[in-house]
Amino acid sequence: MEKSSSLRPLRLGEQTKNFVFLGEAGSGKSEIAINFALSLHQQGGKEVHLFDLDMTKPLFRSRDQGEALAAMGIRFHCEQQFMDAPTVTGGVTRLLREERCYTVLDVGGDYIGARSIGGYAPLLNDSRTAVYYVMNPFRPWSMTIDHIDRVLGETLGVSHVQLDHLKLIGNPNLGIHTTREDVLDGIRTLTELVAPYKPLDFFCVWEPLYEQVKGAVSAPLLPIRLYLTYPWNRMPEDGSY
Repeated sequence: MEKSSSLRPLRLGEQTKNFVFLGEAGSGKSEIAINFALSLHQQGGKEVHLFDLDMTKPLFRSRDQGEALAAMGIRFHCEQQFMDAPTVTGGVTRLLREERCYTVLDVGGDYIGARSIGGYAPLLNDSRTAVYYVMNPFRPWSMTIDHIDRVLGETLGVSHVQLDHLKLIGNPNLGIHTTREDVLDGIRTLTELVAPYKPLDFFCVWEPLYEQVKGAVSAPLLPIRLYLTYPWNRMPEDGSY
C-alpha cells in the first residue's frame, strides 16, 4: 500500500484531533477514513489511531487493510466479530481524550452502525472533534432529499451528534468505473439537494479524475486514493476499464 499525500492541502489537525465518519453503507466512509489517517501520519507530530467500528457488513471495511496500515505506522484498532454478534472495541474514550494523538473513527453504515458511538457523544460534540457525514448520490438512500433527511435524522438520533456540529461531505463515485461526468453530475445533484439546507464542506473525487474535474467546479475538492478494492473489482494493469 502506498502512502497518500492527497489530504495535505487541508492542513489537517491544526485545531482538530479527532475525525469521525458517518453515513449510509456504501457511501465511501472507510476509504475517506483511511486517506485521512494516512495523511495525518504523513504530517507527523502525533501518533495516529484508526478505529474500524463497522459491525454492519462483512465487506469494504478498513480492517481489510488493517495489517498494511499497521505496517506503515498507523495504530489500527478493531474487534473481530463472530457471526453477527455485536462487539465493542476498547480504548475509544481514552484516545478521544488523549491530546498527544490523532484519532480517526470509521463508523458502520447508517443508524445501525452509528449506535456504536452514542456513548461518546460528549467527546464527539466538542471543538476538538470533526464529525463528517458522507453522502454518495449514487447510493439508494442519498438520491432524494427525503431519503437523505430520513437516514441522517436516524443516524444523528442514535449517535447523539448535534446537527450544528456535523459537517457534510459529498462523495460521488462508482468505484473504478467512475467517470468525470459521473463526478460532475453527482456534485450538481448533491449541491441542488442539500446545499439549500446545509452547506457541504467539500467533495471527494477519485485521484485519477482529480485533474479532469478540478477546473470544472468551484467547490472544494479532495482527491481520494482507493484502497478497498477486491480482486473482482480492480483496475486492469493496463489502466483500461
